[in-house]
Amino acid sequence: MATLLREHAEQEYAAELAALAQYDTRPHPPSWRLSPWAVAFYLLGGTLPDGTTIVPKYIGNRRLIEIAIATLATDRGLLLIGVPGTAKSWVSEHLAAAIAGDSTMLIQGTAGTSEESIRYGWNYARLLADGPSEAALVASPLLRAMREGKIARIEELTRIPADVQDTLITVMSEKTLPVPELNTEVQAVRGFNLIATANDRDRGVNELSSALKRRFNTVVLPLPDTLDEEVTIVQGRVATLSRALELPAELPALDEIRRIVTVFRELRAGITADGKTKLKSPSGTLSTAEAISVVNSGLALAAHFGDGRLSAPDMAAGLVGAVVKDPVQDRLVWQEYLETVVKERDGWKDIYRACREIGDGR
Repeated sequence: MATLLREHAEQEYAAELAALAQYDTRPHPPSWRLSPWAVAFYLLGGTLPDGTTIVPKYIGNRRLIEIAIATLATDRGLLLIGVPGTAKSWVSEHLAAAIAGDSTMLIQGTAGTSEESIRYGWNYARLLADGPSEAALVASPLLRAMREGKIARIEELTRIPADVQDTLITVMSEKTLPVPELNTEVQAVRGFNLIATANDRDRGVNELSSALKRRFNTVVLPLPDTLDEEVTIVQGRVATLSRALELPAELPALDEIRRIVTVFRELRAGITADGKTKLKSPSGTLSTAEAISVVNSGLALAAHFGDGRLSAPDMAAGLVGAVVKDPVQDRLVWQEYLETVVKERDGWKDIYRACREIGDGR
């Protein structure tokens, strides 16, 4: 049997969800697998009375997670907003897994997302043969979630054209989806709700109408507050992804991760960690997700073209690629950072040399 490259949250953490369900005696909203308290425990982590460890899925402000969960227990949808890489999709998936046991009711928003992708489509062979019928209707993930009382997820809602976004207004306000071709409607089963994500740094964003905004409760997910918090996030995700990809390399030392995260945080903030040197920021977001990608890319290089231990040359290519998105503007920003900060920092000479050897870092 083939091994899945990436399991859904409810598959990967099935043992944790089962252990939580066993100890969860608190009230459940209709159709929820776990109580709101247990859902928060699942996302934020902890240890159960029998010693089972629930690993944190989100490291950050506990109150934000509590607000998100409480929102889903009401009739309002949840809109998670933040810059790219703030774990919006990650939180969305784990909320759906813990609440409904199913995170697959997913619509990926793009500029080409059509109204049919959100509402329903048709099996055109059956439609031509028999005309409009229930058998010819192809349910969207949103429609299936309504029928089954589960959580639907829409990724990058603001990438979807505004007129298509407004298809959700009736669903969110009336909890019904009209099917005029069949002279009927689909009414949502108790337990149905919607989680949408959006980022505020994307080009080509379509603003939500005020009518649609009113039907969502918005939670803004920030970047990690501290260096240690971000290092912990990167370390945990790198370990998980390394196991899934079966990379034959040693997991990186904490110091190596700390150096990458420090670079990202300083360039994002436009100032060094000690507050002494002001910096220019590059055009990219330099998110936590990109830091994870840089470390994983370095591990792959170390595993297959090195000695299996992450080194500065392994990190350099990914680091330069993450910073230098605009070959003109970002190249100058990166070069200045290398010469004024990295070169002068104790213990960072190896990164300086490795980055200088990469073409875009010169």
